[in-house]
Amino acid sequence: MRKKVAEKLPFSVRDTAVTLLILSFAMLSCLLLMGKTESTSHVTLLFVLAVFLISRLTDGYLYGIIASMVSVFGVNYVFTYPYMELDFSLAGYPLTFITMLFVAVTTSMMTSQLKAQEKLKAEAQREKMRGNLLRAVSHDLRTPLTSIIGAAEMLENTFAFIEDGESQNLASGIRKDADWLLRMVENMLSVTRLESGAQLNLQEELPEEIIGSAAAKFKKWHPDHKLTVIFPREVLMAKMDGVLIEQVILNFLDNAARHSGSEQPIELECGREGQNLFIRVTDHGCGLDEAEQEKIFDSRLKKSNGDGRRGMGIGLSVCRTIIKAHNGTVTARNHPAGGAVFQFILPLTEVEHEQ
Repeated sequence: MRKKVAEKLPFSVRDTAVTLLILSFAMLSCLLLMGKTESTSHVTLLFVLAVFLISRLTDGYLYGIIASMVSVFGVNYVFTYPYMELDFSLAGYPLTFITMLFVAVTTSMMTSQLKAQEKLKAEAQREKMRGNLLRAVSHDLRTPLTSIIGAAEMLENTFAFIEDGESQNLASGIRKDADWLLRMVENMLSVTRLESGAQLNLQEELPEEIIGSAAAKFKKWHPDHKLTVIFPREVLMAKMDGVLIEQVILNFLDNAARHSGSEQPIELECGREGQNLFIRVTDHGCGLDEAEQEKIFDSRLKKSNGDGRRGMGIGLSVCRTIIKAHNGTVTARNHPAGGAVFQFILPLTEVEHEQ
């Protein structure tokens, strides 16, 4: 409650100076005009204008309300007969006060709304520029990374043929690092595309096809890791963006290979759970810390190993963004027998069987 009041009635040295300056100018203008005209109607108009300007140029409601009160009492005391005395019995006095207060509150409200809209517009513009920059950089990086990967594979095969183990290891390291960078670029492209409001390319897909493609890429990236794939006995279909769902599966598999710390096979399973399709990746490694489970899909979370850039956070954050865009859910938990289980669920599409 106090915080809301403080937002509506903020104190500022700059706004105080603006208020004093405008009120002083209105006061001096009225004093100068008093000797040149017998009418005092201009006094009220000048102070109404002063209240309007103060409410427009200051933040919140505080200075506009103060200006309206000072103006009412000032007009009554200085510019209304009997001079230098307060007379609350004057005709129209309550109306003048209510009018100035209304002007102050209304103007302050409109000004606050305009400033809030301008702030939101500026933030949206910055986000748009950030997204465009990320997409441009990511697109520009994909081509050279693909070339580096291809050249590193050729060198790796060449050094294997001439039995130069040290050079082969160097080429293999270049290829793996380039593969990792390319996956990071794909993750950034997916996130910026979804955050910019791009529509998903939703089609009815057989999850077996997407899982098979993801498993093939995983074996290429991690030839030393064993992978067990478990398909459902029934035919299942779901509406999904196949490219993005494959990316989620690859992120899960890559995370398991890098961070499980186990040589046991990673399990990739697909099946039915009620009216939903689940795809689950299970490893038999060190599992998740209890504190990690609640915020494992937070992009700020980093795995505290020797290689800070290989943190699990950004890949899993991308997974959450993609699955959320599909109206699905994603979870992470520890396996009772040890290890971690990453799973996402999507609504199933009914399969029509031919008679």
